[in-house]
Amino acid sequence: MAQVAFERVSKIYPDGTRAVNDINLDIRDGEFMVLVGPSGCGKTTALRMVAGLEDISEGVLKIGERVVNHVPSRDRDIAMVFQSYALYPHLSVYENIAFGLRLKKMSKEEIDQRVQRAADLLGLREYLKRKPRALSGGQRQRVAMGRAIVRQPAAFLMDEPLSNLDAKLRVQMRAEIAKLQSDLGVTTVYVTHDQVEAMTMGDRVAVMRKGELQQVDDPQTLYDRPVNLFVGGFIGSPSMNMLETTIESSNGDLAATIGNQKISLGPETLQNHPGLKAYEGKQVVIGIRPEDLEDAALETGAPADRQLRGRLELREALGSEIMAHFAIKGTHAETDETRELAKDAGAEGTEQPIGVREDEAVVVGRFGARSRVKQGEEVSAVVDTRALHFFDPQSGIGIYDSPKGAKA
Repeated sequence: MAQVAFERVSKIYPDGTRAVNDINLDIRDGEFMVLVGPSGCGKTTALRMVAGLEDISEGVLKIGERVVNHVPSRDRDIAMVFQSYALYPHLSVYENIAFGLRLKKMSKEEIDQRVQRAADLLGLREYLKRKPRALSGGQRQRVAMGRAIVRQPAAFLMDEPLSNLDAKLRVQMRAEIAKLQSDLGVTTVYVTHDQVEAMTMGDRVAVMRKGELQQVDDPQTLYDRPVNLFVGGFIGSPSMNMLETTIESSNGDLAATIGNQKISLGPETLQNHPGLKAYEGKQVVIGIRPEDLEDAALETGAPADRQLRGRLELREALGSEIMAHFAIKGTHAETDETRELAKDAGAEGTEQPIGVREDEAVVVGRFGARSRVKQGEEVSAVVDTRALHFFDPQSGIGIYDSPKGAKA
């Protein structure tokens, strides 16, 4: 095993494009590190530089104590798992897993011992004589994993290995990969576009945007305390509601005015965001996660000054919960970050949904399954003000104790 260290690493293409810009990242020995971000953010390029498949333009890359900038890929002691499986169709499962070991001229006994151990770990023993065409997608991915495991590398590199699988199998495989990595204890760098995958698998997650690291933290910290508006909007599913609001003084406390409604923030919010005091009388971006909005009819004694009221536009009943899309008087925050997040989500257009007026914004709430809200009716949603997020509209930086830089 070995740690992987990026020291001011950049990748600059001949046309001047900086695919990766000045990355500093220490991946600890035995750690499961996930690189996540929208398409084109540089995460795969960063992984390929570790693999030796992309040249490093600037900076130093280390695997263990060794600088590997100019070390050929085959000599880096890493194993890579691709999204395409890259199996040899004419070889059996056993032969696919053993292929790299035979190239190294290992003894038949050592090869067999390693292949059998990998097959046991991955539940492949009964498939060792089959050809890849006789396997399911998940089984093929296990074979690709087995081929990496038998090499006993210093680090695993995984480039969106689950993207070709259906949704149900992805959930199963991500749990299996996370457990396998934990059992083996091998340093792993895992690239994905899927932030749910990132949050459920990684010891730490590195969020990238436009070739730069935005924040590197454990999943819960990313969720609870995003360093900027981009991270806040990217982490979480469904994504955070981002609205324009004005911070005002109200009975000795602060309140957030959204359109024609005022939300009392209370002392808990100020304890978490003391920097808000400097924004009194100013406009900020407020972030409200759908799970921090609940149907007021399900909350006994919910204070009226901590509710958002609107007209239900869409009700999605999911069995265990209800996704309530309701229109309120207000304006969605529009910044470079929110536009990029909308583009990545495939919602580039600025047109309002049918039936929603120009002066309205649609907010998504994750209501309990017992909610009886109906489309077209007025709805009141209780806001958990302890979990609100606030961002400077110009810099996009999260408002906490004091201004912070966007880089981790």
